[in-house]
Amino acid sequence: MTENKHIIWSNNDLNYEDWQADLEAEYPDLSEDERVALMYEINGDYLDDERANLNVQLSRPILVIGDLGLWNGRRMGYKEIVSGKISDCLYSGRDDLYSTWYVDRLGDLRCEAVHHDGTNHYLYRTYKDGVSESQIELLKEKLYRGIATRADITRITRRLGDDIAKVYGFSIPRQRQAVSMDERDCR
Repeated sequence: MTENKHIIWSNNDLNYEDWQADLEAEYPDLSEDERVALMYEINGDYLDDERANLNVQLSRPILVIGDLGLWNGRRMGYKEIVSGKISDCLYSGRDDLYSTWYVDRLGDLRCEAVHHDGTNHYLYRTYKDGVSESQIELLKEKLYRGIATRADITRITRRLGDDIAKVYGFSIPRQRQAVSMDERDCR
């Protein structure tokens, strides 16, 4: 874990010195430039391994909330991964040069994707069982208008970190459970 992040995969800030001894031993006839290119290729293959590891099927679609760095400024957006498979989160845009997927200290799956115009920040959550289509549509409307709060998001969705932590065997803090209106009324 780095800075309260459980990094799943990254091609950002690869350090050739970390790979150098192994690559020189295995590929002594390659030039340093060829070994650096090979480092990126091998690391790219590791992303396929992580997709296989996270081939976890959820019961609901995944909502991707984006804070997008565009040529004309920052914009909010969203999309759905209808498959509901966590592995389908590990794809970035074709213009992204560098991507890092990680689970943050709150247990949220996130991605930082650097491209020529800036950096996109993605938050991946799945809809909670039992939420209605109208609740989902209201959240999407708030996201579209850029007025959704963390409370709006957590009311309708749940984090993916718990499912991911089971795969990799790390722990994340338990979510603080919100007290429902009925429970407050009973006190």
